[in-house]
Amino acid sequence: MDILLALVAAFLFALGLVLQEKAASSLPPEAVGKGFLVRLARDPVWLLGLLAQILGFVAQAIALGVGRMVIVQPLLVASIVFALPLGRLLEHRRIRREELAGAVLVTAGLGALLVVSKPDAGSDDAPFSTWVVVGGAAIGLAVLLFALARGRPAALRAGLLGTAGGILFGLSAALTKTTVSSLDEGLGAVFGSWPVYALVAVSIPAFWLEQAALQTGALAAAVATTMAFDPLSSLVFGVVIFDEALHESAAGNALAALALAVTLAGLLTLARAKGEQAPPAGSAPAPEPA
Repeated sequence: MDILLALVAAFLFALGLVLQEKAASSLPPEAVGKGFLVRLARDPVWLLGLLAQILGFVAQAIALGVGRMVIVQPLLVASIVFALPLGRLLEHRRIRREELAGAVLVTAGLGALLVVSKPDAGSDDAPFSTWVVVGGAAIGLAVLLFALARGRPAALRAGLLGTAGGILFGLSAALTKTTVSSLDEGLGAVFGSWPVYALVAVSIPAFWLEQAALQTGALAAAVATTMAFDPLSSLVFGVVIFDEALHESAAGNALAALALAVTLAGLLTLARAKGEQAPPAGSAPAPEPA
């Protein structure tokens, strides 16, 4: 059930990304800055993408509630594979040979991960001190990447912003797992504890960073870095915060790591192939979001 829900979430996230990129890249450069999300919210296509993202988050949250973070989050990399046919359907983008090769690698890597993985039991929460240290480090790194993105070329800026967003999305996934696990104790327990509020506080800047990366028009760098660093950071959070593992044995962990490496190689192939394409019509390098 957790695998199926994770794949459904990946499809919905891909649909949302394609729709939101289509809307965001059509904005003129001068529209970017304070309130640019408000401008996007006036676009029905962007709103449809937002709806797909919300439904994807619901599927992801349920999957995290019933499964292990180290399995659910890597499966979300399938979003970039789903984005290929969706991009062709919605934006009439040609699927190139390199993109097809990357998609095959991603699919093969994820398939191998599912075959070899045997998640070791973990917990659904951690001491508050662990959250402070790990969460503080993640937020600090995201802030640093955001600062480094200022004034950079579009592709590099998209990569830095996407990486920052991916890290925060990984942190929000960890907070989602903890929040969902407390549902058994009732809504009072959920809203009476800090994780649900931290989830909101982390998700908003993560979402903003994703939109800022997409607005650059460099879809390849934006999607690839977001999709890569979300599961990679989630693996770290799953191990450090929830004491999870991809396998019970060292050999199994090595094989699972190899499967993840194949997946990331496919992701990089897709990003490079997409990056060689001309940006969508109407897109242009934009000034740094304020």
